[in-house]
Amino acid sequence: MTPPVPQARAVRLGPRAICALVLISTIGVAAFGWPLLAGPSSGLAHSGDAPWLFAALLPLLVAVVVATIADSGLDAKAVAMLGVLAAVGAALRPLGAGTAGLEPMFFLMVLSGRVLGPGFGFVLGAVTMFASALLTGGVGPWMPFQMLSMGWATMGAGLLPGADRLRGRAELLMLALYGTCASFAYGTVMNLQGWTTIGGLSSGISFDAGDPLRENLVRFLAYCAATSLGWDLGRAVITVVLTLTAGATVLKALRRATRRAAFDAQAVFEEYGTEDRETPGPR
Repeated sequence: MTPPVPQARAVRLGPRAICALVLISTIGVAAFGWPLLAGPSSGLAHSGDAPWLFAALLPLLVAVVVATIADSGLDAKAVAMLGVLAAVGAALRPLGAGTAGLEPMFFLMVLSGRVLGPGFGFVLGAVTMFASALLTGGVGPWMPFQMLSMGWATMGAGLLPGADRLRGRAELLMLALYGTCASFAYGTVMNLQGWTTIGGLSSGISFDAGDPLRENLVRFLAYCAATSLGWDLGRAVITVVLTLTAGATVLKALRRATRRAAFDAQAVFEEYGTEDRETPGPR
């Protein structure tokens, strides 16, 4: 049997891009998790400070995207593929918005990250969420967090093992399992953004800056179960169904597109020697 052709990578992670991703991820973890990480006496332990963290995250996301592009030498073909996939993902998002968490765009992000690698995946996830927010009018303090969360989810698909070897049913099952885990992880992480905004309601699942970590963590888990568990389940189900039914076709199309685009091909310019020139004859 002929071994699978190694996958092309539209965006490769160089040293600067890796450092930028580590930096933005560290800041993102702090921005998402400050309600759980900050002590009761910390100045951050106030829900009124959250909008400032939200506003600071967007330019950092733009910076990491620029660093990734600059470090990897993103060419016109990769930019074109990025634009097409981001446009398709943005168009898919409104199809399931408001319907039990059915988000078909999640399926496309996972498969695109698998084929095109973690670098392209992070950029694609962030850009797609930005484009979909503009398309649906969903621009708000939550948008940078959606961009970061989707970037993580899509990048994670590109980090899965067996990119050049694993094919067929085994690969689809792995992607379906990852899509399930990523669906719940995405919803849980995004809950950290919204949880602090209900602090003033003084309910049993509200964030209380004065309470210790353990009590707030219990409240947060209860908040997730009460508000988003059904949506996360719907997102996971639609991702698994689409991956197992249409995944093989989409993976094949994406891999064919990357082979034809020849992202890894290097332009070579050879000197045209005098011995190769045609000697002019009599006119």
